[in-house]
Amino acid sequence: MKVHLRTLGCRLNQSEIETMARQFQQQGHEIVDTPELADQIVVNTCAVTEDAVRSSRRLVRQLHRASPESEITVTGCYAQIVPNDIAVLPGVRSVVDNLGKDNLVPTITGMPQEPFDLEPIARQTPAWIGRTRAFVKVQDGCDNACTFCVTTIARGAGRSRTPEDVIREIRMLHAMGYQEAVLTGVHLGSYGRDLGHERGLYELVKLILAETDIPRLRLSSLEPWDLSPEFFTLWENPRLCPHLHLPLQSGCDATLRRMARHTNQQQFRALVREARAHMDDPCITTDVIVGFPGETDEEFEISVAFIEEMQFAGMHVFRYSKRPGTAAARMRGHVSEDVKRARSNRLLALSEQMEQQYCNRHIGDSLPVLWEQVAGASDEGFFNVGYTPNYVRVACVHPRVLTNLITPAVLERFDAEKRQMIVKPLLN
Repeated sequence: MKVHLRTLGCRLNQSEIETMARQFQQQGHEIVDTPELADQIVVNTCAVTEDAVRSSRRLVRQLHRASPESEITVTGCYAQIVPNDIAVLPGVRSVVDNLGKDNLVPTITGMPQEPFDLEPIARQTPAWIGRTRAFVKVQDGCDNACTFCVTTIARGAGRSRTPEDVIREIRMLHAMGYQEAVLTGVHLGSYGRDLGHERGLYELVKLILAETDIPRLRLSSLEPWDLSPEFFTLWENPRLCPHLHLPLQSGCDATLRRMARHTNQQQFRALVREARAHMDDPCITTDVIVGFPGETDEEFEISVAFIEEMQFAGMHVFRYSKRPGTAAARMRGHVSEDVKRARSNRLLALSEQMEQQYCNRHIGDSLPVLWEQVAGASDEGFFNVGYTPNYVRVACVHPRVLTNLITPAVLERFDAEKRQMIVKPLLN
């Protein structure tokens, strides 16, 4: 059987779709790049905003038009929240909710999932293709109740994989050729609490660094209230990448209270200081929502000032989107779309400025780069693209394809148009 896989949204969705690909291949099925070649299509949807919902519906329709004979299975957060709306879309064979997602592949194929065997995957694909950075889902669900977020509704209560299962997967990924593992989850910082481990994520990271040889380990988004000062001692191990994504959502305490976020300016400021005290200029990025119900011009300006103070290396900026079933949807003082757009544009410009400032501070540094792909070629060589440990995107022209190598490189200049550093690899 030929299978085409597509995903929208977060890194957790990306992790899940990568796992499905490995499971299909293990059973002997072929993953194809285009829907026209597929017998089966799987779509992992997102519902975090109204735009994400529209994109999910549009993608299903586009895939059906491209391959009318293919059977489409839809899963993910949009499928969880409104399965009946998806079931009537053209070409949809089945809808699988988030709780059934882990068994999606055996459900489609009718074959039980056996213990993992590398051979079918190694046989299908050259070892270096697409095997640089793997997303590893260690946790699902969320027990927070942020008033804007539909994820708790879509993903359910927090639940963690066992440390042994995570270690087994990372060892397998490293054996397949991956050089970096990225730990992901809906509420990653809560990892292990449902298993009775209050310091679960701290203990898991220590275990991975001690019991696997994967060259790089990276953490995805972490809620700021989940991290203790002890947590930052983990970065004494250079294999743990100095990159933190700490969702702020607003830099104004009054807005944060309406969001039911368990942090404030004082606590967040102290956390960032602690991180920077343990790491040499780490890359700290964040998420910000503009136009949350009741956000006045004054609150927005307070938020901007705090964001500037924090000197983030970049931001994801979202316009508040009313999500059904959330407390914020019932709040007063909803902000007009024009105001949201203006605030978003201002923060996006600020984000680009902060990103460039962070990159410029590292001009002249020699950093190890994991080369992830080739973006083209010219008479001078191949356009290699990769990432430093602190998640700076870099590019170079080199006579060789460098994909899946980790090599030292000197950061020379920031290309503002492409938002990446131009580097000089230090290799023959």
